[in-house]
Amino acid sequence: MIDAAGLRVMKAIADEGSFTAAAASLGYTQPAISQMVRRLEQRTGTVLVERIGRNVRLTEAGRVLARHATAVLAALDAAEEEVAAIAGLRSGRVRLMAFPSASATLVPRALALVKQRFPDVSISFTEAEPPESLAALKAGECDLAVAFAYEGTDLGRGEEDLDAFVITPLLDDEVRLAVPEGHAVAEQETVDLADLAGEPWIAGCPRCRGHLLQLTHDAGFRPDVAYETEDYVAVMGLVAEGLGVALIPDLILRTVHHEDVVALPITPASRRAIMAVTTPDLQRVPAVKATLDALAESARGQSRAPTVRAPEPAFSI
Repeated sequence: MIDAAGLRVMKAIADEGSFTAAAASLGYTQPAISQMVRRLEQRTGTVLVERIGRNVRLTEAGRVLARHATAVLAALDAAEEEVAAIAGLRSGRVRLMAFPSASATLVPRALALVKQRFPDVSISFTEAEPPESLAALKAGECDLAVAFAYEGTDLGRGEEDLDAFVITPLLDDEVRLAVPEGHAVAEQETVDLADLAGEPWIAGCPRCRGHLLQLTHDAGFRPDVAYETEDYVAVMGLVAEGLGVALIPDLILRTVHHEDVVALPITPASRRAIMAVTTPDLQRVPAVKATLDALAESARGQSRAPTVRAPEPAFSI
């Protein structure tokens, strides 16, 4: 096998014309150069250097190696510089996936922090619910996923092999009940879901719908799901018009408000765990680690509870 050190020696011999001069240019001893040439000749199975008195001359095979050495060594030097830049966070790329409510809250702040601290690190972002993002992570199509799991369920829910992942908890997100202003329960401090057995419901993503079905099952009824949408702006609009009630996580309530919707705590309380997910190898990549740290910092900034009654809207819908 021809190695980079051997190529450097062949190029130096071609440039300098002798073992002694080649050794001086590379910072080696002359015996070391002779030994490296003999080893390279053994590996290639042919003579590379012809010795003529005190001078040496490359054979045809030696000239071939010397000619290719310039391009090969330049490519290796460029690769080393790129790797050093990535390791030193002077460059790097992270492919991030996150579910919609995280993409409106946790992700923007995290992206801003990375851009501020490491301007040459590039992060591409795709919105995806946990089943899709975890499958992409396992397939090598993303480097970092922001996912969630409701209380009483694991992240994979049997869909993924969690042993392949490293999971970093970010925050616990309380789930609240959204009802129209003036609803019979709108003035209560907390609401027992059993009191809403006869209401039409609005359901979201498959995991959110499963969570709704589990909570209502525990409360002793099966919900009448009148509408299904993963768009929480649409959910708030439907609730405001009195078309149904819905479960909405705190992360959503931090960014999406409606003056005609009241969000209330439920009993028993329900939460979902929000976490960053990557693999053991990717966790050691500096740009991925920097993005993980930024997500954790962004999550700490989300720790305050949102206003849930008579909010001053972030925007009106």
